[in-house]
Amino acid sequence: MGPLATVDLFNKIVLNTKAARDQEHIRVVVDNNTNIPDRTKAILENGEDPVKELVKSAKRLSKMGADFLIMPCNTAHYFHSKVQKKVNIPVLNMLQITLNALKEQGITKAGLLATDGTIQSGIYKTTFEGSDIELLCPEKEGQKAVMNMIYKGVKAGVKDLDTAEVEKAIKDLESKGAQVMILGCTELPLAVKMYNLDCVSIDPTLELAKEAIRVAGGELI
Repeated sequence: MGPLATVDLFNKIVLNTKAARDQEHIRVVVDNNTNIPDRTKAILENGEDPVKELVKSAKRLSKMGADFLIMPCNTAHYFHSKVQKKVNIPVLNMLQITLNALKEQGITKAGLLATDGTIQSGIYKTTFEGSDIELLCPEKEGQKAVMNMIYKGVKAGVKDLDTAEVEKAIKDLESKGAQVMILGCTELPLAVKMYNLDCVSIDPTLELAKEAIRVAGGELI
């Protein structure tokens, strides 16, 4: 739900829409609500509940004419059902959309790179239950490195971060049979570009963008 992740999602919607002129793009309204508390802290540290602000944004966008909602934050999907109950329009589920894409690719084992909140809450695990796709997570030190890259790298705007431990974690997951890395935090697709990470990956932000285009009646490139 960070500003960069929000921009990244909108950018992917625009770049993946088949349009020869402005009027052929889908209409998008954005609420970059920086008052939404940190989702990982809310889940793991009894931090401030983000639901109030999530719902406030959802209702605001609904009043602005949105036909459906999308959230550029994997961890926020822990609260997906609570938000959905408060609005009368669909809230697309990025995790389910990612699962569908992996099924289409024939993936049977995937590494999950995400925040502590996303991993420890089990929201990906719950979504993937019964799917025949095995999820692998980094070991303790690798997970710490991923969190560091997200919060002290991308979110902090640090472009020269040492990502050696993250790269080591990715190689470890690959050695265990992971065919693809799920970039399960919306800052991670940005990190891949920012730090030139070398891995086969699936970008949930991109999958969400493509589904949003389809649902809005647009045409994919």
